[in-house]
Amino acid sequence: MIKDFILPDIGEGVVECELVEWLVKEGDTVVEDQPIADVMTDKALVQIPAPFAGVVTKLYYAKGDIAKVHAPLYAVQIEGAVEIAGESVTAEPAAAVATVAKAAEPVAVTNATTSSSSSVSIEEFLLPDIGEGIVECELVEWLVSEGDWVEEDQPIADVMTDKALVQIPAIKAGKIAKLHYRKGQLAKVHAPLFAIEVEQAASAPAATTNTDTVANAAPAAQAVSAEPARQGKALASPAVRRMARSLDIDLSRVPGTGKHGRVYKEDITRFQQGASNVSASSATQVKEAPVQATQASQTQVPTSTVTQRADTVEPIRGVKAVMARMMVESVSSIPHFTYCEEFDLTDLVALRESMKVKYSSDEVKLTMMPFFMKSMSLALSQFPVMNSQVNADCTELTYKARHNIGMAVDSKVGLLVPNIKDVQDKSILEVAAEITRLTQAARSGRVAPADLKDGTISISNIGALGGTVATPIINKPEVAIVALGKLQTLPRFNAKGEVEARQIMQVSWSGDHRVIDGGTIARFCNLWKQYLEQPQEMLLAMR
Repeated sequence: MIKDFILPDIGEGVVECELVEWLVKEGDTVVEDQPIADVMTDKALVQIPAPFAGVVTKLYYAKGDIAKVHAPLYAVQIEGAVEIAGESVTAEPAAAVATVAKAAEPVAVTNATTSSSSSVSIEEFLLPDIGEGIVECELVEWLVSEGDWVEEDQPIADVMTDKALVQIPAIKAGKIAKLHYRKGQLAKVHAPLFAIEVEQAASAPAATTNTDTVANAAPAAQAVSAEPARQGKALASPAVRRMARSLDIDLSRVPGTGKHGRVYKEDITRFQQGASNVSASSATQVKEAPVQATQASQTQVPTSTVTQRADTVEPIRGVKAVMARMMVESVSSIPHFTYCEEFDLTDLVALRESMKVKYSSDEVKLTMMPFFMKSMSLALSQFPVMNSQVNADCTELTYKARHNIGMAVDSKVGLLVPNIKDVQDKSILEVAAEITRLTQAARSGRVAPADLKDGTISISNIGALGGTVATPIINKPEVAIVALGKLQTLPRFNAKGEVEARQIMQVSWSGDHRVIDGGTIARFCNLWKQYLEQPQEMLLAMR
């Protein structure tokens, strides 16, 4: 039979996503969990997997289109027909929907009967399938408590999926009855995440009204649906609301084509075009008026042209949205302070140049970064507080045994900070191989979640883009981050008082002043500087 794959609800207020790339074409045979498409959600670039094997019969969107959540993404022909009551289900999607509707009728009657005796019911929210092969995700934080009243689309929990940190929204308004997991536990996909107590629709008992009443109400319902204006608060995502505000459009007047009347960006565009068409027809009527009216309209043309211009509104999506939230949280909760220093890397540059040709390959790029990371790890052994993490209420400090050094990468989906695990146990070449792998993965937007987790300290290489000094923001819950400026050839005095050209780099630290003081970060930076300016000292410190 032919089955439609319905794009699930996969984030906070997410009602649509961009179809970045189809990984299959119509007529292809796919297996279970095979990647079908890349889509850009409000959190990250996500690969949509096939939940079952079959032949792809229809791709409902073209590359670059906006796919709707809860709408079919593609159709697949599943081998074999399902027998129901001695009859096989046909291959038509409409017939399948009809069969499901018939099977659901007794349940609907039961619910209606229950609502007549009770005004509320408890519904389970099932964690949806939200990525390639994802079967579980970590419950990072509950944003509500049992007994809290929540609104539709209100964030309920932060979970770490295989792609990014995602906020799970409430699909309905109601009262939180049960949270099925504790912070730090692994939540199962397709299993209940939380239970919510919702009020039954007041119209449920009215289903027993006679057919005459329904028939009389039908014309009135049609008349109401024909009206473009809608009373009450419009249903729309934050990005759609920003777009409407920028265009000075009242959302309650925009007919929504989504579920429960939800307004999409296309609805606003159509509504705006409709208004423009009305303005154009009015202008045509003015041209056919007497000469005096025509002259008056001509004087108004420049004004109308100016008012039709509008600012371009682009929603903040994917990793950029996650970065924005994390940076605000870091700045608002961590007292930052900055420390800057100058490194003379002339000897290190010469050492790296002499080794680059011999040790560089497609798998290993021997850049300056492996030397920075390895020397930092050696310095961290002497100053473990730089590799620590503080708890939320700043009552406990955890000294991390592993040196998982992160590097900020400017990827096509936004800023990512993958980290090299256990630098203290790796050689410079092993660190270089990991840096090469993670850089390639980050720039393609396909970093594994394990590579993004458990970082202990971070490096931001702004010098690659031409910067010299910066004030980087700490990657919470870490306590320090350093920004590397560009390498410059500058005049400096040698020991004899002679001026000579040296390879100079500015480095800028940001530290968590709750944990680190100025003296500590200065002494740590001096030791790091010694290892880099005198590479032989770094070699002697290695185990």
